[in-house]
Amino acid sequence: MGVTACAFTGHRPHKLPWKDNEDDPRCIALKRTLTEQISALAEAGVTDFFSGMAAGTDHYCAQIVLALRKKYPALKLHCVLPHKGQADKWSDSARERYHAILKQADSVEYLSRAYYDGCMIDRNHRLVDSAGLLLAVYSGARRSGTGATINYARKMGREVIVIDPITRRSPARMGI
Repeated sequence: MGVTACAFTGHRPHKLPWKDNEDDPRCIALKRTLTEQISALAEAGVTDFFSGMAAGTDHYCAQIVLALRKKYPALKLHCVLPHKGQADKWSDSARERYHAILKQADSVEYLSRAYYDGCMIDRNHRLVDSAGLLLAVYSGARRSGTGATINYARKMGREVIVIDPITRRSPARMGI
């Protein structure tokens, strides 16, 4: 493979059929598929993982990387945040999860002190620019940040692995 860094992108809970219910069997199955995929990447020599720390997919993947460090101690989690206070308006439980992940991350980078129009797009570009591979949980929805991030990764010549959140189809590899 030759790629040693992978960035994550994917839908937030409100765009997933189970919303915030992570006990839903479909969510559990998606997390299992993500764990298998991230483990396979670790086996192939990917050591650095980049999360934008949005609720939903980004959190799932970040927590999986942290859990897999027991088996793969070389794994590093890098959090690239659009602005300080990203989670300020989230629910208490979502904020707790966010801060717990940040405490365990190997690095935390803030692109800005304050929110500005376009900061999420800039964050997504920084994620792609940091990695040779993008792992995406994507339903094919038009006009989504996830879709735009996948398109940017393809334009930049990155390898892209897309996992459908419902079917969890075998990842399709596109790019390069």
